[in-house]
Amino acid sequence: MPSKRIFLVGALWFAITAPILCQKEPAGRRDKTRVQREIPRENRPKNVILMIGDGMGLAQITAGMYANGNQIAFEKFPVVGLVKTASASDLITDSAAGATAYACGQKTYNKAIAVDVNKQPLRTLVEVLEEEGLSTGLVATSSFTDATPACFYAHQPDRRMQEEIANDVLKVRLEVLAGGGRKFFDQRKDGRNLLQDLRTIGYDVHTDWRQALTSRADRLACLASEEGMPRMSEGRGPFLPEFTVKTLEILSRNPRGFFCMIEGSQIDWGGHANDDQYIIQEMLDFNQAIENALNFAQNDKQTLVVVTADHETGGFGLTKGNLKGENIGGQFVTKDHTYCMVPVFAFGPGAEKFSGVMENTEIHRRILALLKP
Repeated sequence: MPSKRIFLVGALWFAITAPILCQKEPAGRRDKTRVQREIPRENRPKNVILMIGDGMGLAQITAGMYANGNQIAFEKFPVVGLVKTASASDLITDSAAGATAYACGQKTYNKAIAVDVNKQPLRTLVEVLEEEGLSTGLVATSSFTDATPACFYAHQPDRRMQEEIANDVLKVRLEVLAGGGRKFFDQRKDGRNLLQDLRTIGYDVHTDWRQALTSRADRLACLASEEGMPRMSEGRGPFLPEFTVKTLEILSRNPRGFFCMIEGSQIDWGGHANDDQYIIQEMLDFNQAIENALNFAQNDKQTLVVVTADHETGGFGLTKGNLKGENIGGQFVTKDHTYCMVPVFAFGPGAEKFSGVMENTEIHRRILALLKP
């Protein structure tokens, strides 16, 4: 009789709990909670620096390495993975769809700026993390309204709508915004001067990046050229490495933490031009910005640095050079993007979550899971 009673109790328990135990969480929530369970709060980062080498594949990295005396910052990263880059509309992504995947965690059509395939706005890392009290910053060597930086703060159906994208800067609370594209702020068809609007809401606004480095403000806007920044061979100077340091100085004032995206935009432009020396010069500049980010993270010990690309550009292959690093260069198969996987490198707390092969949307999900309480 007791055994029958035990059997009935056990069967009743199973009938009640089985549906609960078998119930599935939504995929996004399941991924987020899994990461948070696997990594205790004390081993997760307070800050994340996401660095995107636009158009940067393994050949671009290798060319930069040998041109730099067979040394490059990527060698300091203990974790390496591979990222699939296809968009929702095409096997070959453009920068807008690629950056939307990183900023919003969802694939979309080419040319979309942080909107889904139905042209509905998607919440970006900047918007979500600002609500959590973190500071945010975006820096690029392109126009600030260009596809990659735009996808972290704007929502527009087409990347070519650069004046509309510029308007969207006023809708987020970035602590740092820096790049080119000034004409979309102060030479507009609607006659507005968004530089003045930025001053009105509390930004220290500069059009000379070297002067901007002297700012002591807590909110800094620097639009240092009318369109994209000059290329390195045209005298841009160390804007990206030095503004990386300035951005981290400002954002680290927030005890709750920060997120920033730093883009080496013109590696892509060298690929489109099929100009191997253009690529190498931009890679060396991006490499120095990475070194500066790593120095911060090594000293801070609470910062995760993630470096990746949105896609590869040019189908670049290395075919010439020598062990002395002389005459490094190669050939191209296209003047457009390719759909080769691109690498992802991670350093700091939570870096282990970026190993293996993953969709580009996973970069967003893993960063968000590590940063959100």
